[in-house]
Amino acid sequence: MARLVQLWRRLGFEQKVAAVAAVLLIVSTFGPFSMVEAGVILTALGVLALLRARAEGRRFHLPFGDGTVILAAAGWAALLIVTRLFDRPFGQNVLALACAALLAAAGLRERAIRPRDDLPSPAPAPPPDPDMGGPVAEEPVTVPLAADEDATAALPRTTSRPRRGPRPQGPPRPR
Repeated sequence: MARLVQLWRRLGFEQKVAAVAAVLLIVSTFGPFSMVEAGVILTALGVLALLRARAEGRRFHLPFGDGTVILAAAGWAALLIVTRLFDRPFGQNVLALACAALLAAAGLRERAIRPRDDLPSPAPAPPPDPDMGGPVAEEPVTVPLAADEDATAALPRTTSRPRRGPRPQGPPRPR
């Protein structure tokens, strides 16, 4: 039990919402049981397994990220629930669809705030030396306004121009 509490504390808010929605989705399958309910339970258990692995700090790649996978699981669960819409009590269907909607909302929010690719980014390469024939670095350059433009209406525009070699060591340019 203490282990579950530790794992729960490591989850983010959206992940906690997804976990609660998955557990409620499992609870909503009680009653008349068929292969559809088994599919809903397996889908919810898959979401819980994903969240547990992330809470334990395991690193693995999902093609579109955790949020998209949770969203797809919610869509699949909703589709399964709709197929059994007329075979189950109305209240149980509403609860199950509400749980699937909550799971979908958590997946959407997770997708919006977390990067879609969970692979660690590669270490940044040192900047190439232009004197050694490496690629040319770009630096922003301020373009002065034309004489007929209103200086108070527009901010200075910046463009990128290639930087070739060291900067000239002259007096500073007026802005």
